[in-house]
Amino acid sequence: MTNPSETYKLYAIKYGTHDPRPQSQNFMQPPDPHDAPYPIDYFVWACVSENRTVIIDTGFNEKSGCGRGRTMFRCPVDSLNLIGVDPAEVTDVVITHMHYDHGGNFDKFPKATFHIQDREMAYITGRYMRYPVLRNSFDPDDVCLLLRELYKDRVEFHDGDEELFPGLTLHHVGGHTQGMMFVRAWTERGWVVLASDAMHLFANWRHKNPFPTVLHIGDMLEGHRKVARLADSPDHVVPGHDPLVMEMYPAPSADLEGIVVRVDVAPSKPTPA
Repeated sequence: MTNPSETYKLYAIKYGTHDPRPQSQNFMQPPDPHDAPYPIDYFVWACVSENRTVIIDTGFNEKSGCGRGRTMFRCPVDSLNLIGVDPAEVTDVVITHMHYDHGGNFDKFPKATFHIQDREMAYITGRYMRYPVLRNSFDPDDVCLLLRELYKDRVEFHDGDEELFPGLTLHHVGGHTQGMMFVRAWTERGWVVLASDAMHLFANWRHKNPFPTVLHIGDMLEGHRKVARLADSPDHVVPGHDPLVMEMYPAPSADLEGIVVRVDVAPSKPTPA
């Protein structure tokens, strides 16, 4: 099989955190009855080739995140300027799912087309949103913003697994939400999977113990397997919320230490999988 015609640099930009946070909030079956602390981080991702820049998720705004007790270090969209990406010029944004920390701030991308799974739009506007346990992780203002973009012909729907651009593919898994998907990108070191919430933490995968915000447990566990199968190795998997990502990968420059890392390069230590 020939390699794709485009190769991407991949940036993970940390814009927020939830700390302190007990580990019981991260696992369906908490591994320690003493409920030790286990913070999570919040990221957006950028896939940059010679021909295009594709943004993965758009993060929460101050009202939505801080209202839920999250710490916001910087606006996730404005943070793209740190790596030389002007949000006003971005033409393609992938929304892996519409939870408040992944799908918002659409108005900050005036030229973008937003890519989402058909099943996610049906989910966030359908009958399951009658139940607080399923709708609590969505912000209705974000849903309304996305609908406005749809009426401006700026939303592109996907059904399952598709190639978005050469070297960049979308993969539906469900589980966490009905339309949950992840992104696979071709890099200098091979195929890297940006798992988003198809895999929140390395430990969810390692212990077969999924994150407890879930629509379908079996689909989430199968999603872990699909992420692993489509990555070139465990070292090519980047989970969506693990603080270890910032420890394992290098910053693109000294001034971005602790803020941005390059995940298209090899990690400094093996993936704990």
